Amino acid sequence: MSDGANDGTRRAEHLSAVPTPPPDPTAEANELLRAVARGDEAAFTRLYDLVAARVYGLARRVVRDPAQAEEVAQEVLVEVWRTASRFDPARGSATAWIFTIAHRRAVDRVRSEQAGAERARRLAAGQSETPYDEVVDQATTHLEQQQVRRCIQTLTGLQREAITLAYYGGYTYREVAELLGTALPTIKTRMRDGLIRLRDCLGVEVTA
Repeated sequence: MSDGANDGTRRAEHLSAVPTPPPDPTAEANELLRAVARGDEAAFTRLYDLVAARVYGLARRVVRDPAQAEEVAQEVLVEVWRTASRFDPARGSATAWIFTIAHRRAVDRVRSEQAGAERARRLAAGQSETPYDEVVDQATTHLEQQQVRRCIQTLTGLQREAITLAYYGGYTYREVAELLGTALPTIKTRMRDGLIRLRDCLGVEVTA
């Protein structure tokens, strides 16, 4: 065999040995969610396989109870199927959108459980009316929450998602970066800028 043929064989062997880069999970999720919005059940099955474990992990971290976390995860994925058409890629990735739904559902479940436990405690204690001071505290807390929600809406999509996961979900910078499929330095910069904006909006110091 000539040297030219040998060189060609070596080049072919070298190219065949180069590993194929793995698919980008963020881009794949975006494409699948767009297909789900069109009613593609096969795409939903693939999307389910792609995100279900991470949705459960997020819910478990907030809810703690494994059985309830599983229920929350199922509720989230049903909501994804029903509301996929609401996904706006201009405001963030598909995974970030799904994890935001998961976090909201998990927090709602915790609040519901806490409210139920508190009602049961009051009933057991025979309380027939709410003290005046408690009503004032609840009203003040409600107003503060409204202000926080308004200020959070002034953030960019990525800032809002990252800060929500970090502050309400208890995730580290690195975990937030992994969940949102974004580089760690970018997450740190966006969160820093978002916290500065929140501080100015709320008129208080907000620290990372």
